[in-house]
Amino acid sequence: MREADPTHSPGLKDAGVGMTSARTRERLRRRLVQAGIRHVELLDLMARLPRHRFVDEALASHAYEDASLPIGHGQTISQPYTVARMTEALLEACQPQCVLEIGSGSGYQTAVLASLVRRVYSIERVAALLDLARGRLAALRLRNVRLRHGDGAFGWPEYAPFDAILVTAAPPGIPRTLVQQLRVDGCMVLPIGLGADQVLARVIRTPVGYETEILEPVNFVPLLNGLS
Repeated sequence: MREADPTHSPGLKDAGVGMTSARTRERLRRRLVQAGIRHVELLDLMARLPRHRFVDEALASHAYEDASLPIGHGQTISQPYTVARMTEALLEACQPQCVLEIGSGSGYQTAVLASLVRRVYSIERVAALLDLARGRLAALRLRNVRLRHGDGAFGWPEYAPFDAILVTAAPPGIPRTLVQQLRVDGCMVLPIGLGADQVLARVIRTPVGYETEILEPVNFVPLLNGLS
């Protein structure tokens, strides 16, 4: 069982007004269905989750457009389709209960994961972003998340092995250190590559290594080392 039922917490009933209203969110849900997302619980969650609370107030009216938005420090909140696609790819492959996220960012992808799995461990290298994400997740009463200020390239070995790992920035290739923190048959979804050659990949750990499936072209910020 989950430690809590975060999708039914009072914080997720933030109906919003105007461009953040329930009607606007339902339009987002329909766009995700049209784009090929099929996981019903995920679709329902993304229609309820108040994405406008994960961006600056000046950008709130754009929160339910299917577009990435700046969150400062050279980072972005991914477009809703990308969040849904990556999450669905994880859920389909390994039905995870314990997930490691590399790159907390605004906290939005973290909130999506935390509303669907039992436990999320999330690492963010930019302290200012981590502080904002922590406050937003607390406001939504998502208590099944453990956050850490750290270099995501090293993962979080103290809590490994994980059922799944989701990486929200692009390394040049498959990070072996992260693969080794997956359980056998666990999966990792991440963008890899640089520039126009960047793709979304799903990696399944096997008893002797890993297998890689290329899902589709994407465009993410690069995975950076060190702390900020």
